[in-house]
Amino acid sequence: MSHSPAQPLAAHTRENTGLLTTVETRTLRWIAQRLPSRVNSDHLSALGLGAMAAAGLSFAAFRFSPWAVVGVVAALVVNWFGDSLDGTVARVRNQQRPRYGFYVDHVIDLAGTTFLLAGLACSGLMSPLTAALALAGFLLVSAETYLATHASGVFRMSFMGFGPTELRILIAIGALKAAADPWVSLGAIGSVRLFDLGAVIAAAGMAIVFVVSAIRNTLALSAADPRPTGRQA
Repeated sequence: MSHSPAQPLAAHTRENTGLLTTVETRTLRWIAQRLPSRVNSDHLSALGLGAMAAAGLSFAAFRFSPWAVVGVVAALVVNWFGDSLDGTVARVRNQQRPRYGFYVDHVIDLAGTTFLLAGLACSGLMSPLTAALALAGFLLVSAETYLATHASGVFRMSFMGFGPTELRILIAIGALKAAADPWVSLGAIGSVRLFDLGAVIAAAGMAIVFVVSAIRNTLALSAADPRPTGRQA
């Protein structure tokens, strides 16, 4: 079976409106300019994936000791370093590989998030059902984002001021709170697990983002790509 050569990936712009984007961009560029040349983007991508797997394992270890929070926070910091810096290093060194980079980066995102939520599902901090719900929401938003990037040329990395970095910080804060007390009181409703509550809120938010983005992109693409009027006689 023969395959036609892969076509170049259409140029796309990255849109990140996260609360910390400006500071983070400057920090990453500063680090990338000083990183040893023997460390390349592939090394950083692998580091990011390994760190997310370590975060999942550390969450699973919560079942045995709340001190597992140390591993969670450390792994999230390392994941930020590897996952956020790989693309910056490629751009600073003018070593971009658009098709390869786009594909590998987002395959790693999918695998890493699955590792993280699998660890939470095993931790006792979150029920497996809510972990599956959060993963489903993430996969929906991810798929819509990748389709929109292909169709419109814009890759949106954040929604409502929250991007990957802001989410890592929220997860780390939640882990620290859960190490002290994994339950929160909702008054008359009673007590619920912090991470169950967070997962339900996140899943609902991602469902809204999916619907709003799908409608917005459909309307924009319909206007940019109008229906042909048919052949002239």
